[in-house]
Amino acid sequence: MRRTFLLTSLVLLALPSTGGMARAAVVRYEPKESDLKYVYGTMPPVATLQPGDVLETRTADCFGGVIQKPGDSLSSVKGDNPLTGPFAVAGAEPGDTLVVKILDLQVDGPRGVGALAPGFGALNPTNYTPMLNPPLPERIWFYDIDPVGKVSTFHAHDSAWSVKIPLTPFFGCIGVAPAGSEARSSVTPGEWGGNMDANEARAGNTVYFPVNVPGGLLFLGDGHAGQGDGEVAGTGIEVPLRARVQVDLIKKQAIRWPRFETDRMLMTVGAYRPLDDALRIAFAELVAWLHADYTISELDAYELLSKVASIHLAEMVDPNYVVIAGIDRRYLPPKR
Repeated sequence: MRRTFLLTSLVLLALPSTGGMARAAVVRYEPKESDLKYVYGTMPPVATLQPGDVLETRTADCFGGVIQKPGDSLSSVKGDNPLTGPFAVAGAEPGDTLVVKILDLQVDGPRGVGALAPGFGALNPTNYTPMLNPPLPERIWFYDIDPVGKVSTFHAHDSAWSVKIPLTPFFGCIGVAPAGSEARSSVTPGEWGGNMDANEARAGNTVYFPVNVPGGLLFLGDGHAGQGDGEVAGTGIEVPLRARVQVDLIKKQAIRWPRFETDRMLMTVGAYRPLDDALRIAFAELVAWLHADYTISELDAYELLSKVASIHLAEMVDPNYVVIAGIDRRYLPPKR
């Protein structure tokens, strides 16, 4: 396995979970095509980070960069959602929580890609929802990326119409090695995070993951320049990304599912089928978070969420559906 990473000089940076200042190294990792992974699982890390370190790296788009021009076919794609990593965090052990602060994400190319593919998408026959009618045909769209104007442009295939869409870069895939020595496809979301397709995984936000194996093993990939709720046709605006993230650990504090935190919101993830079970997981986790960290009982939290919670359907086309449940900080009671 090729390992191409470089430790640079130490810099002063704030640790995301403590709010303190610590000397943190910047680790730069440039993956080659042969370094990319297609599963979340236990494997040798490409680099080991210390808590507080900043990682600067690059991720491929979900097609591995092979769809570049009209006439290119999805048949040339080697695998879905190639992943950069994994990155170990020194001292991470099962029962800890891995903290990933997303500092910056930049689209790393002049165009994005969207596609329809047979057997994929919410309005297409799939292995889970077989139908007698034929699947939709393969079709590919290219999106012009304007990094200065911070927009991408959708061009209709069947007319001359186009429209600009704001750039909102995020990781479609961000996750850790699953528990129980499992290796899960890069297409799947679950307790380990993975292919959540949640636009909450964007710059300025913090993601929390359960540590299931020593080192945690963080994977990144599947960059999106934008995506509608549900990712209903099966793709976002698929792009490569330049990424800058900071890692930290919360020792001896376990969570069961990924969580997101912003300046305004606390959010929890549920990923399962059917959709109502994904929602139940997300809300059960949010009730547990409020009860554990704030001065509120479980039943009071449940009642409060029924009045003020938000729900984001991140995606409904992958092997598991993904629901994000959230609460605005203005409704939170005092911390314990």
